[in-house]
Amino acid sequence: MWLKIIIVVLFLAVLVSLTSALFFLLRDMGAPKSKRTLYALGIRITLASLLLLAIWYGFESGLLTNTAPWANKY
Repeated sequence: MWLKIIIVVLFLAVLVSLTSALFFLLRDMGAPKSKRTLYALGIRITLASLLLLAIWYGFESGLLTNTAPWANKY
């Protein structure tokens, strides 16, 4: 259960970071020296990498499983 909570929190953090990057991009159009957009996108990349690692760990450890009816059962 804790892994699913971590995945949801990471996903929401990615969305917040992406939204803040868009806000900074629109806000800092007249300031070419501002790097707030770059930093926000860097944080998004880090959070997305952590999200992918958490999902990979969940499938490898068996905490996340595929229960779709069309999934191959071997």
